[in-house]
Amino acid sequence: MSSLENPVSIETAKGIIGQFKGTQAGGAPPGFRPVHAKGILLTGTFTPTRIASTLTQAPHFSLPSVGITARFSGVTGIPTTPDTDPLGLPGGFAIRFHLPEHDNSPEQEHQPHTDIISLGSPLFPTRTPEEFLRFLQATAASPVGAPSPTPLEEFLKTHPVAKRFIESQNQFARGVATRTYWAQHAFRLINAKGVSKFVRYQLRPVGGNEFLGPEQVIGKGPNYLYDELPVWVAEGRVEFRLVAQIAAEDDKTDDITVLWPDSREVVELGTVKLDTILPEEEQDDEQNKIVFDPMPRVVGIEPSADPILPVRSAAYLMSGRERRVARVELKHRLCAR
Repeated sequence: MSSLENPVSIETAKGIIGQFKGTQAGGAPPGFRPVHAKGILLTGTFTPTRIASTLTQAPHFSLPSVGITARFSGVTGIPTTPDTDPLGLPGGFAIRFHLPEHDNSPEQEHQPHTDIISLGSPLFPTRTPEEFLRFLQATAASPVGAPSPTPLEEFLKTHPVAKRFIESQNQFARGVATRTYWAQHAFRLINAKGVSKFVRYQLRPVGGNEFLGPEQVIGKGPNYLYDELPVWVAEGRVEFRLVAQIAAEDDKTDDITVLWPDSREVVELGTVKLDTILPEEEQDDEQNKIVFDPMPRVVGIEPSADPILPVRSAAYLMSGRERRVARVELKHRLCAR
């Protein structure tokens, strides 16, 4: 059953999307993502390591290389949120791996692909999608200046992971390509012999993490995270190592709030190299079209039983459909003037 065929996933996803849209300052504008509205698309190449094909038979881990499309983004649903605003933390990084065609038939509408969606934090605030919806509702009901204890304060009393998540969002990176990103869900990698391992992905910048102190953020421009990106791309410095932390037998794979110990084995799966920023005239159209999906859609990689995963997938897909419809309606209104 797909994410958009499960009625429970659909209803919870609708609630989460609606909550995101309703809690943005001024309301998330139509035609934009309700979260991660501000972003930029790039293209490049993924080159796997030799060990990757021993862990999974997924084609992008066994071919010499595959093309990729990637998007760096802020977190809010307001595309004009300044990069100096803590509400934009921790930032997102999504990658689409373009896979070989199954056949050459003209009936095949879309090139096969699979995605990785990651955030600039290993933490996620809740264990279940229903808790996450309550977290959003409590946040919306606790504006600045509200009398204490606010609904959010009450929620955090019984959800220490959510409290830790909020308190940890205080690191401003030098740029979008200077911080580690975590794909927080666990996934099962299955090799050609049927041997499987649960892993969690991380995307680590080849040049290392670079953060700014509070005094350095003051005076930075509203788009400072992206300002140096063209120079970095031209110099070949937008490069990440995709690594996998491998779970032990007793590690939880269905709870996104439980981090695995740092002592777990980490293997390098390949290199993500981004060498082209989509031209400005293509950015808006392509950002509207592309819908990244955290659910793996390829042989050799399977989802874990994490309850957040199918609802998150449904929310992304539903939001993408709504965004496309809103953009079409906007174009029609402009043409009718």
